[in-house]
Amino acid sequence: MSRPPRARESVLDAFESLLVDDGERAATMDATAHAAGVSKGGLLYHFASKDALERGLLDRLETLVDEDLGQMAAAPEGTVAYYLRTSVMDGDPLDRALIATSRLAQGGRADAAEALQRVRARWADALRPHVRDEAALALVLLVSDGLYYNNALSSDPVSGPVPRGAALDALIALVEASAH
Repeated sequence: MSRPPRARESVLDAFESLLVDDGERAATMDATAHAAGVSKGGLLYHFASKDALERGLLDRLETLVDEDLGQMAAAPEGTVAYYLRTSVMDGDPLDRALIATSRLAQGGRADAAEALQRVRARWADALRPHVRDEAALALVLLVSDGLYYNNALSSDPVSGPVPRGAALDALIALVEASAH
């Protein structure tokens, strides 16, 4: 499959950034065109409507999840460790696509909420063969959720600490020992 044109990717990048930084209401077609440095006509050439732009973001998310699942399956540290380690956000494209899709879901987009549910189900399916039972799977998923939540709100006093380095290694070892 050929790579999409760079202008199209720039428009998606701008839309994603608006969603992440300013929320769903701020991510208008006009604001996206301006942020991408293209005319409204240029934006409409690639995305004929806001629905098409949102669909483009959801397609991007699916592609990034496909890549992540491939990396997870090939991870030398193991599937569970990879999944937990990558639950600590580092602002990579998958993190940004997940947050942007979450903003769309929070804004009432049912297809965005469904996409997030599919992503979680795909990750669960990839993890399932590497844990002893459904309770262990739930443990891995919930620890991941907690890491992601605390990291997403790291400047918020409500969130807890985000383990890094040796502390994250110890947490992963504990979860793996409990899940196998």
